[in-house]
Amino acid sequence: MDTKTILAIALTLIAGVGLGSLLTKQAQTPSAQEQPHAEHGDEDATPATDAHAEGEAEEEDHLTLNAEQIQAAGIQLADAGAQDIGLSLPFPGEIRFDEDRTAHVVPRAAGVVEQVLVNLGQSVKKGQLLAVIASQQISDQRSEQAAAQRRVELARTTFERERSLWQDKISAEQDFLQARQALQEAEIALSNARQKISVLSGSTVASGGNRYELRAPFDGVVVEKHLALGEVVNDSTSVFTLSDLSQVWVTFGVSPKDLNQVLVGKSVNVSATELNAEVAGTVTYVGSLLGEQTRTATVRVTLANPQGAWRPGLFVTVRVATETRQARVAVPETAIQTVEDKPSVFVRTADGFKAQPVVLGSRAAGQVEITQGLAAGAQVAAAGSFILKSELGKASAEHAH
Repeated sequence: MDTKTILAIALTLIAGVGLGSLLTKQAQTPSAQEQPHAEHGDEDATPATDAHAEGEAEEEDHLTLNAEQIQAAGIQLADAGAQDIGLSLPFPGEIRFDEDRTAHVVPRAAGVVEQVLVNLGQSVKKGQLLAVIASQQISDQRSEQAAAQRRVELARTTFERERSLWQDKISAEQDFLQARQALQEAEIALSNARQKISVLSGSTVASGGNRYELRAPFDGVVVEKHLALGEVVNDSTSVFTLSDLSQVWVTFGVSPKDLNQVLVGKSVNVSATELNAEVAGTVTYVGSLLGEQTRTATVRVTLANPQGAWRPGLFVTVRVATETRQARVAVPETAIQTVEDKPSVFVRTADGFKAQPVVLGSRAAGQVEITQGLAAGAQVAAAGSFILKSELGKASAEHAH
């Protein structure tokens, strides 16, 4: 083998070793580059996922509204802050007729109904004609009264004559005294007949003959009616019940352990869920006896009812004030809404409102104590907070889709 051949073989071997080394290096270099890239990619993936989740959470309880939208929606803001909260005891109660302003109209004599001039539920004025009844007893009493009147007239004429004869020394004094006695007895009989008519009339007004009129004893409403045209009634039949509904009673029972806190003159709040209404009042009566079955004392509150909204039979809640203390944070009751089964308020933010879950404490006079979840000085949506709750519900539904 000559020198040229040996040199060629050597160069070939060197070139092969170099090419293999280069390929090995290139094969390793991408792997090394991919590894850092992959690690870098993992680091970037986690923050991106967290940020997305955070954004979703923020959207779920946040509403973006500007000042014009807030005003257009009628949303009013209130400051959360210290407030005097009156503690109270709640009792279930019922609206009832004011018995001092309720009358059962009863005929004082048996008879037959000839006219009925009012209907159930009708408002009547004092003295208004309710019904006309024909009665034989009334006829008899009027006849007796008329006869007594005639006897008085005759006795007076006789007395005047006998007095004149006695003064002229024509007749004896005894005749004069007998005439005077007869006149006095006739006058007593007439007075007695008039009293009988008056007693039979009672709340009625005589209309002549055998008829008498039933009239309203005061302004009120016909709440019961138990007679019809042609019906026979007697002196034990309650034909009408009238009640002045401009004032009603609220009655409730109080157990002995709470009686020391429920006293005459105590302030109360009466509320009705069905009416979405609340009114203030005072305790006017506390019963001295306990009920045999309920073992509670009856307590009464008198309420003005000018509009007639507090109807007898309505169930209400009566809260009797016991003491007053200062709450660190309180908001109007209208600011409280239930979001995801939690009491929440909508706190004003720079660009809208955020639903904030809170823990509630005592309630009084339209204010609610917040024990956790809200700092003093925060602004919350009061009037119109329900609109925010509705919008938040719509936003959550759209996000879910």
